[in-house]
Amino acid sequence: MAVEEMAPVDIKALYSESIRDMETYIMFRIAKRVADLTPELTARGRAPIKLSIGAPVVDPPKVLVDVFKQAMDQPGMHTYSTPKGEKFFRDAVQKRLKDRFGVDINPDTEVCSLIGSKEGLANMFRALVSYRTNPKEQDVIMVPDPGYASYVDAIKICGGYPYAMKLTPQNNYKPDFDELLADMASQGITPQRIKGLVISYPSNPIGALAGLDYYRKAVDFCRKHNILLISDLAYADVYFEGEEPPHSLLEVPGAKDITIEFHSLSKPYATTGWRMGFAVGHRDAIDALERVKGTVDSGLFKATQKAAAFAMNSPECFQFALAQNKQYQINQELMIKGFKELGWPVETLNPPRATFYLWMPMPPRYKDATTFCNDLLEKSGVVAVPGTAFGQYGEGFFRMSLVDTPEMLQEAISRMKKDGFTYE
Repeated sequence: MAVEEMAPVDIKALYSESIRDMETYIMFRIAKRVADLTPELTARGRAPIKLSIGAPVVDPPKVLVDVFKQAMDQPGMHTYSTPKGEKFFRDAVQKRLKDRFGVDINPDTEVCSLIGSKEGLANMFRALVSYRTNPKEQDVIMVPDPGYASYVDAIKICGGYPYAMKLTPQNNYKPDFDELLADMASQGITPQRIKGLVISYPSNPIGALAGLDYYRKAVDFCRKHNILLISDLAYADVYFEGEEPPHSLLEVPGAKDITIEFHSLSKPYATTGWRMGFAVGHRDAIDALERVKGTVDSGLFKATQKAAAFAMNSPECFQFALAQNKQYQINQELMIKGFKELGWPVETLNPPRATFYLWMPMPPRYKDATTFCNDLLEKSGVVAVPGTAFGQYGEGFFRMSLVDTPEMLQEAISRMKKDGFTYE
């Protein structure tokens, strides 16, 4: 048969129902848009200033890089590991949890290595959710909104229903769990359908913090209704000087009976590309996670585990993280001053004392956050993320990542001034 006579193919018709209407991850869409506009923007003296993705721009601490390099030459480093992780890695996690949070864990049954916490969370959702297409039958995972952009799609792709927990200044970014349960009941969602509850403090994108009192409420609620409490603690070590270090949920007595917590080493040590993380918590939750991971990966690269084990308990890496936090605080102060000069009501915003994000209201003359961020990119080359990337309740806001140099951040403010990006 001649090529021109062959029947047309339609690969999209083969897609699973869960991805047919799914868009590419928001950060990758933004990156492509920026790449497409870069030549034009550069020619106009507006080369992109990327304040979108949460990835430190500095190099990791040299001592950590050296450990990684040395590990590459150690015997047995280049063979398969296991999804759970090597014994030396799990022992390092045990020490880390004890020293940083005062939490005792069993490294043999209560730890699982991760190829970054993003992967771990997605696989945990797969372990909990049975695939269904009928919304009235779908398993439910409660997620913060605004919240990390990956939660919703990761739940939808395995046939679950992500229920948005609204985070607002009115509830101090800490929703009432019993009120949420009543609201779900009014929508026909029974507690038996709820498989997990995700909380994340310090929060991405808002930077909100929570203390042990709120964590106790979460533990009591999840124990009462037999819901797995999923703590996303990716920003545990990104906090400002004078702020109480963020807590682990596992510090609450009895929390380990109902909790799994996800930790990332990407942010504090500027190793986002290394993909280092771990999960700790109830042995059955860890077991379920390990089972799913066993179908999709063969474990974190052993040399990476060596580096991670060192970083978790290294005084040098700890000091590196503290120095970076001081710089983020300086960067935040610089940007708040700049936004004040542009007319933003910064006195009412209660800027975060953790993470490296700034969550800001868009100018009221714009109809939506996406239009504002597109305008900001196309006119000034300043890359921000519309609040709706983080959930329906993010409308009217945008997020900026403050990881770039003070010089580049000042340039962003200068361009906004020149190009008329005032609040009013």
